[in-house]
Amino acid sequence: MGKLTEILRLSQARAKALELPYEGALTPQEAYELLQLAPGAKLVDVRTRAEWDWVGRIPGAVEIEWNQYPGGVRNPNFLAELKRQVDHESLVFFVCRSGVRSDGAARLATENGFGDCFNVLEGFEGDKDANGQRNKINGWRKAGLPWHQG
Repeated sequence: MGKLTEILRLSQARAKALELPYEGALTPQEAYELLQLAPGAKLVDVRTRAEWDWVGRIPGAVEIEWNQYPGGVRNPNFLAELKRQVDHESLVFFVCRSGVRSDGAARLATENGFGDCFNVLEGFEGDKDANGQRNKINGWRKAGLPWHQG
């Protein structure tokens, strides 16, 4: 079994165990590996413009706000932007700060005809530690994956 198949199966089993309605749940490292192994795969960063500018960006990610900044109101154009920028047939990995907004995005995309949607668990900044700080326990940045300051 190839590495691509192995990661996909693991993420699918994780999603099934968590009773998620989309294809799979990936660690940041797995998402990054799949982006290297599957050239048509897309990483969709659903954080806000402020987060991209001030916290950091993932090179090559499709950036579509789930919630708009300022105000935090749901982006009414999210689905239209996703359909315009990402092929329905692609493997699509959604990432946000900690994995919550990206879960919502993966659910919505799946409900609207995207068949291979995955949530990136832990997100870009990961979970909060005992002091309420992110980037120390897990997440894309903590894993040492590519990113740059906005």
